[in-house]
Amino acid sequence: MDILQTLSTELSIPMKRLEATVALIDEGNTIPFIARYRKEVTGSLDDTVLRDLYDRLNYLRSLEERREKVRETIAEQGKLTDEISAALDAAVTLTEIEDIYRPFKQKRKTRASVAREKGLEPLASLIFEQREHYDEPIIDTAATFVDEEKGVADYTEALQGAMDIIAEDISDNAEYRKEIRAITFDFGHITTSADTEESTVYDMYYDHTEPIKKIPGHRVLAINRGEKEDILKVKVEIAKDAILNYLFKEIGIFMDRESTTYMAKATIDSYERLIAPSIEREIRSDLFDAASEGAIKLFSENLKNLLMQPPVKGKTALGFDPGYRTGCKLAVVDKTGKVLDTAVIYPTKPQERIEESKRIVKRLVEAHGVEIIAIGNGTASKESEIFIAGLLRELPGRVQYAMVSEAGASVYSASKAGTEEFPDFDVTQRSAVSIARRLQNPLAELVKIDPKAIGVGQYQHDMKPARLDEALGGVVEDCVNSVGVDVNTASYSLLSYIAGINTTTAKNIVKYREENGEFTKRSQILKVPKIGAKAYQQCAGFLRVSGSSEILDNTGVHPESYDIAKKLIEKFGYTKEDVKASRLGNLGEEVRGQGIAKVAAELECGEPTLMDIVGELEKPGRDVRDSLPQPQLREDVLSLEDLEAGMLMNGVVRNVIDFGAFVDIGVHQDGLVHISEISNKFIKHPSQVLSVGDNVQVKVLAVDKKKGRISLTMKI
Repeated sequence: MDILQTLSTELSIPMKRLEATVALIDEGNTIPFIARYRKEVTGSLDDTVLRDLYDRLNYLRSLEERREKVRETIAEQGKLTDEISAALDAAVTLTEIEDIYRPFKQKRKTRASVAREKGLEPLASLIFEQREHYDEPIIDTAATFVDEEKGVADYTEALQGAMDIIAEDISDNAEYRKEIRAITFDFGHITTSADTEESTVYDMYYDHTEPIKKIPGHRVLAINRGEKEDILKVKVEIAKDAILNYLFKEIGIFMDRESTTYMAKATIDSYERLIAPSIEREIRSDLFDAASEGAIKLFSENLKNLLMQPPVKGKTALGFDPGYRTGCKLAVVDKTGKVLDTAVIYPTKPQERIEESKRIVKRLVEAHGVEIIAIGNGTASKESEIFIAGLLRELPGRVQYAMVSEAGASVYSASKAGTEEFPDFDVTQRSAVSIARRLQNPLAELVKIDPKAIGVGQYQHDMKPARLDEALGGVVEDCVNSVGVDVNTASYSLLSYIAGINTTTAKNIVKYREENGEFTKRSQILKVPKIGAKAYQQCAGFLRVSGSSEILDNTGVHPESYDIAKKLIEKFGYTKEDVKASRLGNLGEEVRGQGIAKVAAELECGEPTLMDIVGELEKPGRDVRDSLPQPQLREDVLSLEDLEAGMLMNGVVRNVIDFGAFVDIGVHQDGLVHISEISNKFIKHPSQVLSVGDNVQVKVLAVDKKKGRISLTMKI
């Protein structure tokens, strides 16, 4: 297989560009660095395409490695033929390669291997050829293989052993397996039934049948989970005649001889006992893998949208972690995220110390100038929201609140990172701090938490952990690098996602600034232990040094392009002071006026690099998240009882899943907009229209107050 040609065709990337991009990957460059600073080489491929390329490249290389290993193993057995070698070359999946290798594997003890040890292979060959030895009946021929010392007591045992050998040989035939797998996938069904008499969330699958080729990924994952929980029984079903007709035709079972009867029995046994169970496992495994990849892709997209939510900048925030028996934990953090004060109040059951709680919150608001309150959306959040909304009416100044997802906050609070950051706080105090900071800067806070715990996926706990971690880690890395970080304020958790930096070097950066004071220029990063020239090349452009005398140190301009940027500034009559004062807002128009290609040639750089530099100089220190819709802030509260069908509401998309989206409309329970209610036009997936964090207008379709379910529509 020509790996590069395959990639070029699959990803629609010209061969020369693909070769150059793969070379960058093989040289150890990170995806964020390649995406941002090697656009001329890649043709401006974005990080998503580059990660798809990286994943597919690794898969194809692993496939090629396995192909050659199988070829070598078969050759060592002296059984490699031109036909087998050609079949290996033609195989495009790991399953096909393993099918070819199956007859040559060292098998555990089987019925067929026992029969071979008894010397019954010649009899099996005679039956397979469907001819009697010297035209004598096959029973008489079988009788000649009776050998009590070898364990063949009579002709029936001889025939059975021979049929066992035939059954295994048929099962080991790669072409048969490939075709049977295709037939089963195209015409088979997944059938589920109840393995319990109790009503559960899997009720709809208690008597369910669906074509294999049409079953959506989220149902595959739901069925698998139901089976794992011993609630569902799952089977792959297909009309057996379709498979047997194919096998009989391919093998040639048509002659009117006694041996044909035994050949037919062996073929049926091969399918029922060996092939069908194996194909069922393979198909269900393939369905799971495809469903997992789909779920991981959706999770990744949701996670990216969540992490890239715009920060609420310049506001002192009060984090409110709701609770019942143990009270509600409060933490005030200043505009930079520094903790100013903490407290515990008991406005909820069982104590309901409302007035005392109000006094404490008012004191915190007045003493620290709190401008916004972030309320966690977990246990007791509705009661807490009602309490805060009532309190805000009594405050003289304008203080607003926002509901914040607290998914994963407890994970962070009990983590090593949380303990290191706040060694003197208990876990609930850390949660309150995290909730406040999530509103101030979602990205900086959420990177401290295992992405799987953030709560914007579906069935994430059923995924293959390594693959999920790899995919979500890549999303976090791309988000952090697209925003950039201030090297003098970033936590080691945030720094560890910068290209070229790992947890060890991130901690070294924090330790260096603690021991030596703030970094005053980018190049100082090279003084940090274990950060060499290669690591610096990868990370430098994503690190900001706001107090540097070199204004370019606080932009996304890479140090390797400083000379180009300076020549550009000089060419159009600007100074560094103009850059610092953001007086280059028309630079892009001026460059276009002279011609991008002409200016790029004069500065000896590529056009993408030139325009990236222009963008950075026009808005030095800009945050790409600022252009996105701001979080929805509130001053009053709704309850489920206030909702009625037909009400128009403003909401925020909290999660996008295969069959719809969950929208926060200001009550404790998020409402569901089913995929059929998202758009008047046909859409294949909710993500075509909605993203996590979107502000949307919805209409209430129905409210099930008993079950706490809200049905919404966007067809207004």
